[in-house]
Amino acid sequence: MRHICVLGSTGSIGVSTLDVIRAHPELFKVESLTAHSNIELLAKQCEEFKPTMVVVGSADAANRLNGQLKTMGLHITVEHGAEALVAASTLTSVDTVMAAIVGAAGLLPTIEAAKLGKRILLANKEALVMAGDLFMSAVASSSAELLPIDSEHNAIYQCLPDANTSNGGSRGKYASLGVKEILLTASGGPFRNHSLDQLKNVTPDQACAHPNWVMGRKISVDSATMMNKGLEVIEAHHLFGLPAEQIKVLIHPQSVVHSMVRYIDGSVIAQLGQPDMKTPIAYGLGWPSRIDAGVKELDFTSAHDLSFEPVDLHRFPCLSLSYQALASGGLAPTILNAANEVAVDSFLNHGIRFTQIPELVERVLNQTQVSGAMSLEGIFEADKVAREHAQTMVKGLNA
Repeated sequence: MRHICVLGSTGSIGVSTLDVIRAHPELFKVESLTAHSNIELLAKQCEEFKPTMVVVGSADAANRLNGQLKTMGLHITVEHGAEALVAASTLTSVDTVMAAIVGAAGLLPTIEAAKLGKRILLANKEALVMAGDLFMSAVASSSAELLPIDSEHNAIYQCLPDANTSNGGSRGKYASLGVKEILLTASGGPFRNHSLDQLKNVTPDQACAHPNWVMGRKISVDSATMMNKGLEVIEAHHLFGLPAEQIKVLIHPQSVVHSMVRYIDGSVIAQLGQPDMKTPIAYGLGWPSRIDAGVKELDFTSAHDLSFEPVDLHRFPCLSLSYQALASGGLAPTILNAANEVAVDSFLNHGIRFTQIPELVERVLNQTQVSGAMSLEGIFEADKVAREHAQTMVKGLNA
């Protein structure tokens, strides 16, 4: 039996994780849950799974949750704040951490769990975007198990030659095993066929209406701008040890082929399935065995044609900005991520237009000068400075 911490249990990944766990009570025990402010759902999760510890974002949320749990007759430790997140992910009883907190907030509890050698199911791509070298070093030094949960990276992992015997790449490793390149697929989001003029007037609700996947609002906007795919390029670089030129992106509107690996002998191995996150979640929870994910099987007799096309970087400049940040190295990916989080939040709150998201990110990326060592402290400082610059620029756009 594996003992689980779910970081971000009320988000889409967290809910799907608990769906898989619910179907296999003999295999998993939930030890800790964390959420930001969705107290009603978290209380229901506590009632069902009875974790030892739960963490919320604020003291007020903790007080409200405590009240609900007492009404239910539950005696569960309730904490709040960033330090409590680390406490939840590093509990002695926890051996597996589902890292599903969106954004920079998920970095510290995830890397601290990695340092202790726990199995990390990584759905938080920002941990590798912000601190890829440090994170992979922590995994290597502690012999932690790192399994990617993003559908694309999970697909790539399944297509690699040692997917069932290894849990982390090293620089040059896969090149020596005949891997030529990896191909990340992208649906293109809801605006793949929109004109640039049409993009200026899209609303947050339109941007969050993904044609294939059910995701949170921030990730849905990232998918619409293809920043999500850009962050995945950076993540893939760290996970699999391949340079940027060996990481390609293809538009695949049907979202059936989740990604592919091309080998030097001409072979291309792909992983296919329904666009349902429970599949990669179940793969990570059950690894190296496979367990039932509760997902409808892909019916090849009724499947539509599968099509692929190159990415129009003029329409999706966020992808170019991500490659630029990866090439620059250092703290550039941290700055990219911070600027994007501010820009997306501003768009969702009607502060800027959709087309201003890449404009804002580019300005922050090019104008934010941050020096310092590649340490967690330096990364968090760069994140803070970049956010401040982005927020100032948002105010300037609205002046």
